Amino acid sequence: MNINQIINMVIRIVMRRLLNTGINKGMEMASRRGKSAKTPSEADEAQKAQGLADAKRNRQAAKIARRMGRF
Repeated sequence: MNINQIINMVIRIVMRRLLNTGINKGMEMASRRGKSAKTPSEADEAQKAQGLADAKRNRQAAKIARRMGRF
């Protein structure tokens, strides 16, 4: 592997991260458009916690499904 390939690989990794970060920030700003920058209410916090718990449960289920697919 020569130095040119290594540099290109590192640049691709950095650019992918920057692009994903920019897209995520833009989507967050677009989804908040028209809403004030108020502090989240207790209902919002509860919904966020529930969403995080659901995401964790889904990740675990996907991991188990991948393990079952090996047999």
